[in-house]
Formats: sequence, C-alpha cells, structure tokens
Amino acid sequence: MDRAEIDEKIEQYGRGFELLTAALAEVPFEAWSYRPAPDEWSVHEIIVHMADSESMSALRARKLIVEPGSMLMGYEEAKWADALGYKEQSAEDALEIIRLARQSTYELLKRQPDEVFRHSVIHPEYPDHPYTFEGWLNIYARHIPDHIEQLKTSYRAWKDSQG
Repeated sequence: MDRAEIDEKIEQYGRGFELLTAALAEVPFEAWSYRPAPDEWSVHEIIVHMADSESMSALRARKLIVEPGSMLMGYEEAKWADALGYKEQSAEDALEIIRLARQSTYELLKRQPDEVFRHSVIHPEYPDHPYTFEGWLNIYARHIPDHIEQLKTSYRAWKDSQG
C-alpha cells in the first residue's frame, strides 16, 4: 500500500464509530436482545463483542508500532462472549469503549511515519506468516462495517419474528 492508500484506510477506520451509531439509531432498543438463532449474537452481544475486539485491536496497533516482531495475544471470541457474560454487560459502556478505542487509535495512526506501516508481528492464529500493519489496517477498517451488516441481519430477523 502506498501512503495515499494507507491514509484512506485510516480515514475509513476513523469513520467507524460514526457509522455504528448511525446504524444503531435505526434499530429499536427492544430488538437489541433478540438472537436470530441460538448460535448467533444479538445486537447487544455484537456491541459488547466489538468493545472487546476494538480494545484488543487498539493494543495490537500499539504493539505493531512499538514492538515489531513480537507475539500478539490471541483470543477466542465465542469463549469470551460466554465466559464474560456479554448479555449481562452494559451496551452503553461498550459503546463508550468502542468510541474511545477508535478515537485514540485513529489519532495515533494519523501521526505514524510510513515505515511503521511496514512493521509486522507474530499472530498466534497465523503462525506461518507475519501479521503486518497493513493487514491490521485492512481488517480493522472493515471491522465495524462488517459488524453493522451482522446487526442489520439480526434486526431484520427480529422484524420478521414480529409478524
């Protein structure tokens, strides 16, 4: 990726929380706890997952900046959801975590020199190849938009269940 592409990805990343709040404004609160299927998350659970994932991604970005070549911590999101009781956690607090993690990391990314985006670390889920900063940026520029699609699917299922 050249610097113009990196900057565009950073801007996409920076717009994530705004996109999320706009999407959530279209979902009535009574639909937030609906699970489309036993093995699928509700809007509420998606939000709490995003808080954990955005926190993890913010730490990973910092690790990529400061400690290239080091090992990242992996995590199994389904286990986290069950063990941490996503249904019982505050969606309001989770949204604040997402906002702060995104905003602080966005500001940090904008200040990084080109060479930082060539850094890589070791990701336990991809042990055979380096986990690059460009890869991180591609994943997390799409993270919130991908989950917006997931919560829209949950909302549509809820609407269908209402008759």
